[in-house]
Amino acid sequence: MTAQPLIRAQGLTKRFGGLVAIEDVGFELYPGEILALIGPNGAGKTTVFNLLGGVFAPTAGSVAFAGERLDGMPVHHIAGRGLVRTFQHNMPFASLSLTDNILVGRHTRFTGTLFDILLGRARMRREEDDARRRAVELIGFVGLGERAGSDVSTLLFGEGRLLEVARALAGDPRAMLLDEPAAGLTPAEITRLVDLIRAIAARGIAVLLIEHDMHFLLPLAQRVVVLNFGRTIAQGTPLEITRNPAVVQAYLGEAASGFAQALSHA
Repeated sequence: MTAQPLIRAQGLTKRFGGLVAIEDVGFELYPGEILALIGPNGAGKTTVFNLLGGVFAPTAGSVAFAGERLDGMPVHHIAGRGLVRTFQHNMPFASLSLTDNILVGRHTRFTGTLFDILLGRARMRREEDDARRRAVELIGFVGLGERAGSDVSTLLFGEGRLLEVARALAGDPRAMLLDEPAAGLTPAEITRLVDLIRAIAARGIAVLLIEHDMHFLLPLAQRVVVLNFGRTIAQGTPLEITRNPAVVQAYLGEAASGFAQALSHA
């Protein structure tokens, strides 16, 4: 990598009383890169996401985003700087349209005050018009154009996942944290999601994702960080990871050779 990292995590440690959730975890994420964070259940993956996103403050270590320290910063300030997250479960606002659901993700980009809104000032009207145009563009970008007029409650599960991604994109992020985005999807929906994630990265947006489906993940990711018992046990390309004895023993098991063979012929 020749560019400067967008995210640099160094020595991240999180303790909950006497429990050490993660210890001395570090990695870098670059603009337009797709980086995967994998490991067994309880390895500390979600804790890392919570530290990056500001849900928790680290016990030790630091997170820098575009050179600025984020650790300890409130969640909404982190989102405002361009680091956004999706979650394992779809969480649409059932009373809102697709467009309005996406507009929720745009709130970090609005610059008007409460008085601007109450007075209906032209600047606020322009911002809202621009935001709605952006929402329509994102509905098409994630592949929901034909469902634009549908009630959110009628969306299929996989379509709801795409709506979550569109809502995250509405904030014009520079980096996205995707938490098990392929969970519960059909093979056709997974193929659609792979294309979407690659299209997001092609726009220069960095993507960090947690995922257990290695058939989905390994051909998609450019690099992989592997956690076990809260510590980093390996980093490298997907092919390197599948051939790493520590990763095979801790996580991939007998399937590792099949993954390695598929990747080497890709």
